[in-house]
Amino acid sequence: MSTSKTEFLVAPSILSADFSRLAEEIAAITEAGADWVHVDVMDGHFVPNLTIGAPVVKSLKPVSKLPLDCHLMIEHPEKYVEDFAKAGASTITIHVEATSDPGGLLNRIRELGCKPGITLKPGTDAKTIFPFLPLVDLVLVMTVNPGFSGQSFMKEQAAKISLVREELKRIGHTALIEVDGGITAETAKLVREA
Repeated sequence: MSTSKTEFLVAPSILSADFSRLAEEIAAITEAGADWVHVDVMDGHFVPNLTIGAPVVKSLKPVSKLPLDCHLMIEHPEKYVEDFAKAGASTITIHVEATSDPGGLLNRIRELGCKPGITLKPGTDAKTIFPFLPLVDLVLVMTVNPGFSGQSFMKEQAAKISLVREELKRIGHTALIEVDGGITAETAKLVREA
């Protein structure tokens, strides 16, 4: 997965797309300059909403020139990472709260040929993921409570972005930081400053 030479990447979520026109929606975000396609996967258990699974990711792969960034908001993600890898995910991000062995699962994601990412819910202490930072290519900071689109950015989460950035710098790791939820022109500035 290549990244652009800009300081920030743009990864629009298909959760906001018209699902009857996904190929057209992906073409539109590609033409608009998106770097990745963010795929929110929800199971109705870990979070209260239900979205898509690996078959939809598989159908997106042939119509997307962009990397597919799969954010698994699901219980027991260890049961499904292989399906998402086979479907064409470029990055697979798991929630630290969703599995009993985050480190083992992150290693498994890499073994499957995908870039591993880790995230946590807004109420979880950022330090919870620090032991796993050396294993990841991506840290996703949730700035809304996971499960629904259209929520407002939680400004207090900007401090968590700073904590993660400082810890990555301290350990000399170059993992990307992705910020998910409520991003607007105004909140993008807060994220950039964090």
